[in-house]
Amino acid sequence: MKHIVLFAIGILLLSCGKKQETSHPTEGPITESIYASGVLKAADQYQAFVTVNGIINEILVQEGDSVHVGSTLLTITNETQQYNAENAALAASFNDFSANQGKLDDAQLLIETAKNKFKVDSSLYFRQKNLWNQQIGTKVDFELKELAFQTSKSNYLSAIQKYKELKRALAFTSSQAKKNLQISTNQAQDFTLRSKTNGIIYSLLKSKGEIVSPQTPIAIIGNFKDFVLELQVDENDILRVQKGQQVLVTLDSYKKQVFEAKVTKISEIMNERSKTFLVEAAFTKAPPKLFPNITFEANILLNQKEKVILIPRNYLKNDSIVTLASGEERVVKIGLKDFQKAEILSGLKATDEIVKPK
Repeated sequence: MKHIVLFAIGILLLSCGKKQETSHPTEGPITESIYASGVLKAADQYQAFVTVNGIINEILVQEGDSVHVGSTLLTITNETQQYNAENAALAASFNDFSANQGKLDDAQLLIETAKNKFKVDSSLYFRQKNLWNQQIGTKVDFELKELAFQTSKSNYLSAIQKYKELKRALAFTSSQAKKNLQISTNQAQDFTLRSKTNGIIYSLLKSKGEIVSPQTPIAIIGNFKDFVLELQVDENDILRVQKGQQVLVTLDSYKKQVFEAKVTKISEIMNERSKTFLVEAAFTKAPPKLFPNITFEANILLNQKEKVILIPRNYLKNDSIVTLASGEERVVKIGLKDFQKAEILSGLKATDEIVKPK
């Protein structure tokens, strides 16, 4: 029991004799920055999708191939669409206006026939009318000639109207068939996937014979020269980020190397799930070789000063109070801060000794 008491007293004396950590203000440079992580993307990088359902018939490119805007990547087959295209072509040919010229010629011939009969009946009618006015002939003869005249006139006008209606109907049917063929042709183009940018095929996600839909990514395409740094910046820091600010980047693929970049674009909307804003940056001098989707860490530089008074940041309480060796607590004015140091604008002298808070 006596040994236990002596051991406890020894520990107590040792702990009482342990001194608190102290420090003095120092002079040096400081850089204030915002930390962000992100993923490297090729410029104009995108996932290629088809706009229709079908089966991949032929793939015309390989991973690593260079492509240009409009380059054919693959073709898709769909029997229903193929039949629709054939039907549209047949309908357009059958209903072509020039192919139905014979119907108009027949209608025109009917007009000429009705016109000639109308002329004859008109001449007979007016001749009979003159005779009737002279009290020559019978009333029955006059009425018969008048009836024939009116009938011929009606038939002639009807033939003209039918011709106009036939011509309008043929023109409409022809135009409609051509429009349907155009729609079918445009839909057929949807079965050919083309590149939307100049770049290379980074990845092909599907193979020949696979079924694809508009929800299925087919390939990843992007620029092979230029890359974009996509940073995720916390909502608490976004107001301090501006275009043109310098960014120091460390890539997992290039250990112990720091690369410089500049902020080029700041998203106007926050990602509700991650509570971050997308900020884009471009290398001022890029590494010799890069690949899409490489992860990185970055610091967006906000401000830099070369010769300022600094103290360790963990010596601050509430970011505004320090404790002197005498036990006095003093309010200080803070300037720039990084992860380890804080600039003292006022409240401390170089000779002051400060104590690290417990």
